Amino acid sequence: MDTTALRSKREIVVRVHMDSENRLDFDATVATFSHPRYELMGSRRVFDGEPEVREYFRTSRQEFPDQHNENVELRHLDDGVLAEFDLFGTHHRNGGVFRVRMAAMFLFDDDPENPRIVCERVYFDRQQIVDQVRSTRADQRL
Repeated sequence: MDTTALRSKREIVVRVHMDSENRLDFDATVATFSHPRYELMGSRRVFDGEPEVREYFRTSRQEFPDQHNENVELRHLDDGVLAEFDLFGTHHRNGGVFRVRMAAMFLFDDDPENPRIVCERVYFDRQQIVDQVRSTRADQRL
């Protein structure tokens, strides 16, 4: 398969993946993987396998129910796709909000006909999220 066609297929998978996360359609998100795995570099946490990944979805959306990505820019790698995006969320208890720029590497399996993600490796500054949530809490905005 030529490189352009493979890149196009991978880009479609990444866009479906990121859009399904925004819609909280985690069945569709999991379907973009050949083996679900998230590596969150900012917190040094790894969620490997479908049960762990689904628990990650549950707990992260419990804290930030409106968490979503915006302003996605994609770049192609030899073995995947690099996404730069803004992640936004509002804390469910205190109303604190964050918006941070992040990068995620979507690494793919070797199937050129039906490429699937084997790992989403996310790079972010965890402290920036904590600081923004603390500084924008609803009780401080009154």
